[in-house]
Amino acid sequence: MNKAAGRHAVGGPTSTDEAIVVEHLRVQRGKRLVLPDLSVRCPTGQLIGLLGPSGGGKSTFMRSLVGVQVVAGGTITILGEPAGSAGLRRRVGYLTQAPSLYEDLTVRENVAYFARVLGSTEADVTRSIADVDLTDHAEALIVNLSGGQKTRANLACTLVGNPEVLILDEPTVGLDPVLRRDLWNLFRRLSQEGRTVLVSSHVMDEATRCDRLLLIRSGQILSDSTLPELLARTGTEDAESAFLALIDGSAA
Repeated sequence: MNKAAGRHAVGGPTSTDEAIVVEHLRVQRGKRLVLPDLSVRCPTGQLIGLLGPSGGGKSTFMRSLVGVQVVAGGTITILGEPAGSAGLRRRVGYLTQAPSLYEDLTVRENVAYFARVLGSTEADVTRSIADVDLTDHAEALIVNLSGGQKTRANLACTLVGNPEVLILDEPTVGLDPVLRRDLWNLFRRLSQEGRTVLVSSHVMDEATRCDRLLLIRSGQILSDSTLPELLARTGTEDAESAFLALIDGSAA
């Protein structure tokens, strides 16, 4: 390991126009090099899609961004601070794939707990529950919710601190088309408010909802561009065809 090895990569200088700066990130699990040399910069206030197949490194990358992944090298800077810094605890919101909720508590009690940890208000609790369309289920126990409702309750906990950067790991998986649409509308609104929203997905049609796309496979960024730029580059008509074209081209 080099000097940057450890739980948190060392941060470096960053532009105020860049919310996330990653340079030469390396992550190894056992004998497998999950992220061999990943570099990316995410501008402030954009809705960015991290798209790729399962097992491609999306979750490992996101865990690295929030400082909970042991890294073997490289630097990660979020809002000008090293990933995982205490100063980022309220400024960065992280949604895991598996809901991180207390099932014996209600939706409101779960969100209120995180609000107290972050120093948020009761108004923030009510707002975040409304944002994910769970007002009618605010007093329901988590154990009695559907999988999609649990995902939305988890998102409400993530939003309650009004984070400037949102790292969302497959937040729309398993949701019906109406809820997926409504959540993407919420993500769009948050980015329009000046927040940086990074959303991972393995559903390629969600690419159309993003300002910018990061296509990842086997721990490597195959493309970092807008959807129109990607389609022009590959001569294809949709994100899935473009992704396949990039894979075929890299294997040639």
